[in-house]
Amino acid sequence: MTKQKRKLTPAEKAEKKRRKAEYMTIFVGGKQQRVKRPPMIEGMTADEFIRANADPVWLHQHEMWEELTVDKTGLEDERAEGSVNGSEGEADQESNSA
Repeated sequence: MTKQKRKLTPAEKAEKKRRKAEYMTIFVGGKQQRVKRPPMIEGMTADEFIRANADPVWLHQHEMWEELTVDKTGLEDERAEGSVNGSEGEADQESNSA
């Protein structure tokens, strides 16, 4: 006959739950290793949270330039508006000087 498993005490259950929340198991070289979990903010890692919620000024102040993204469609629109406004301005200057 096999020996029956003993039930965990409430203190042991609480400790198991705490360890499970604090650590995760990964495989390194075919062996299991227990490592601390990355910090989470609203269910996302800290890096994902920053990418999703930071504004360009904050990223610049904290020297996170690699996270800054340039919206190319916005640049093209500004360039198109600038060239239209710039050409009108030049035409107005020519008519005023004549």
